[in-house]
This record gives sequence, structure tokens and C-alpha cells, in this order.
Amino acid sequence: MIIEKVLGNLRDQPAESFSGLHREKVVLPSAQLVKRIQRVTTDHGNEIGIRLPAGSADLRDGDVLHVAETNVIVVSVLPTDVLVIAPRTIHEMGVVAHSLGNRHLQAQFFDASSEYGAEVMVCQYDHTVEDYLKHVGAPYDRQERVMPVPFRHAEHTH
Repeated sequence: MIIEKVLGNLRDQPAESFSGLHREKVVLPSAQLVKRIQRVTTDHGNEIGIRLPAGSADLRDGDVLHVAETNVIVVSVLPTDVLVIAPRTIHEMGVVAHSLGNRHLQAQFFDASSEYGAEVMVCQYDHTVEDYLKHVGAPYDRQERVMPVPFRHAEHTH
């Protein structure tokens, strides 16, 4: 089977949309969410191909790939090892964000209404970043999180 489009996301559907259907999962690490063409295996051992058109959005946790009479195939994303950084001041945030930017390390930002319950920046775990945060005394926590969007390698030129 070749999947050529995402049929929606479980979060955007009414709860009863797929009731009674068996849920089969394609479990992916965050890094694979950005790939348009890939061969994957479901948690039931079924091999499927994904061939999304150029310009398609990245895959997300809960994306519906296929619906049949008895089952639905959805994307399930593995948690990512991240650093959740909660600077105390705008100055501290600027200094930390500048340092992370100089390393070309991607960060995602969340406000107090997010699942974090505070204004935080989140980046993939890196031991040198953790050492830096300890050195400057910036508050952080290392966590395993399913990220809403994948971290992408930061493209740049000098």
C-alpha cells in the first residue's frame, strides 16, 4: 500500500469518527516526520510506503494515513529527549537564545497556556547545551516529550 496524502489528524476529528475501528500505528521518531518518501512498518507488521507530494506539511502525531472498514492507520510519534528552558527574565532569555542560535540549534517556544504551564523554550537534548545552561545558571529541565512539530536541521550560510 502506498500512502499519498494524510487524511486528517485524530485531534481535529470528533471522538466518534473512528470508534469501532481497530487502531494500527506507524511509530516514528521525530526525525522521520520530515521525510516525504519512506517505507514504514506498522505495529502489526504491515509494510506501507509513504509518498507525499512536495510541499506537504510534515507528519504529526495522530495523522491518519489510511481508513478501511475495520481499521485505521495513524502516526504515533516517539518522545524526544529535550531540554525545557524557563528563563527568569527577558535578558536571560535573550542571552540563552543567542547562544543556542550561534550553535544553529533549533528551539521551539511555548507560552504559559501550553502544556508546559510557563513561557519556555525547548530544544533537543545536547550535553554541551546542558553544560552551558548549568554554567550560566539558567533554569531548565530534561524531559521526554512528543513534540508538536519536528526539529529540523537549521540551514545556514556565512
